[in-house]
Amino acid sequence: MKAFVHESAKGLAGTGVKQVEAPVPKANEVRIKLNYAGINHRDLFIVEQHDPSKPPLIIGSDGAGVIDAIGKDVSNIHIGDEVVINAALGWQTKSDAPPATFQIIGSPNHGTFAEYITVPASSVEPKPEHLTWEEAGVLPLAALTAYRALFTRAKAKAGDTILLPGVGSGAVTFLLLFANAIGARTIVTSRSPYKREKALQLGADITIDSSLDWDKQLQGEQVDIVIETVGAATFNKSLNQLRPGGTMVTFGASAGDHINLNIRHFFYGQYNLLGSTMGSHDEFKEMLAFVNKHKIKPVIDQVFPLHEAKKALTRIEEAEQFGKIAIEICKSE
Repeated sequence: MKAFVHESAKGLAGTGVKQVEAPVPKANEVRIKLNYAGINHRDLFIVEQHDPSKPPLIIGSDGAGVIDAIGKDVSNIHIGDEVVINAALGWQTKSDAPPATFQIIGSPNHGTFAEYITVPASSVEPKPEHLTWEEAGVLPLAALTAYRALFTRAKAKAGDTILLPGVGSGAVTFLLLFANAIGARTIVTSRSPYKREKALQLGADITIDSSLDWDKQLQGEQVDIVIETVGAATFNKSLNQLRPGGTMVTFGASAGDHINLNIRHFFYGQYNLLGSTMGSHDEFKEMLAFVNKHKIKPVIDQVFPLHEAKKALTRIEEAEQFGKIAIEICKSE
C-alpha cells in the first residue's frame, strides 16, 4: 500500500510516500480503507521527534474510511461500515485525566496517512451522515480536543462570553462552531485580517488584532472563559481578559512552553486554570452526537493528495490555513 512516512532525516526533509506492507487486523481489531485523513500540528511534532535511525513511521492521527477486514472476536462491526477513527487509544471512560496507557495514533504506532490502517474495534464510530468524506476525515482529533476543553473542562453554557485566541487553527475553529451552537458569545483573536473576517462569517461576535492592545480593543470587557491554545505568546494576555473567578482551559503550546505568572494577581483574581488533552472515547461519542444534533460541518481550508502531504504540512507549519487541511487517500465512489 502507499503511505506517507518519516525516515532518514529530521523534520519534513525526512518524509515521503513509499510502498509498505498493508497491515492485517489482529484479534479485536479492524482494518479501515482510508478515504481521507486530516493534518494536525501534532504531525509536525512527530516528524521532529521521530528518530530517523528507527524503522519508517507512518504519520497522521485523523482519518475516516470503510471497514474492509475484521479481526477475531470483533462484534457489531461489519465489512462496508463507514467510520471515523478516534485517535485517542486506551482512554475509554470519561475521567479527570487519561490513564497511563493512553496513546495517540501516529506515534509510536503507525498513523492514518496510508491506504489502510488497523485500529482497535473500540476506536471507531459511525461516520456522521451529513458530513462529506473530506469533512469526516478531518473531524476526530481537533473536534474531540475542542469538545472536552469547552464542555467537560470549562463547562461552557449559553450566555457565556468566551475568548478564543488564535482563530484559524483546526481546534479553535471547532471551538468557535461549538460555542456558537450553544448560544455563547465569542471573541477571537488573530494577526490576520483575512482570518478575522472569516471568523466573523462563521459567527464570531467580536474579533481583535492579536498584535495590538487587547484590553484597549475590548474596551475593558472581561470574559467568562478563555480556551488558550497558543502558548507563551498569548497566555498572560488571555489571563488579563478573564473576569475574576473566570476559567481558563489550556491545551496548546505551539508558541512556547514556559510562562511567567504573577501568582498574587492569580489568586486575588480567584481564577480557575485547567489543563486539557484530547478526550476519552465517551467524550468522542458525545462530540459526534453534538455534531449530529447541530449539523456542524468542519471548515476545510484545502485538500491535498497523499503525494503532496509534505506541501500540506508546510502550510500548517507556516500557519497559513483557516480550518482543517484534508489529505485525499482514496476517492470515495
